[in-house]
Amino acid sequence: MDTMSSIPWNLIMPIIVLQLILAVVGLISLYKAEATRGPKWLWVIIILCGNILGPVAYFVFGRKDVS
Repeated sequence: MDTMSSIPWNLIMPIIVLQLILAVVGLISLYKAEATRGPKWLWVIIILCGNILGPVAYFVFGRKDVS
């Protein structure tokens, strides 16, 4: 049985693309941010290891308001 051909790629590929986009945008935003809630190195780990929830957590909790 060929396991790679039995994977529904038409359902999984959008999730993979979404995760990659969120991770890249999150890392770019983190790089450009002057201040964050918590150390930047920790947010890098959360963004990269947290799958889809890592970048979302950074955007919700990690960014500081610039005012």
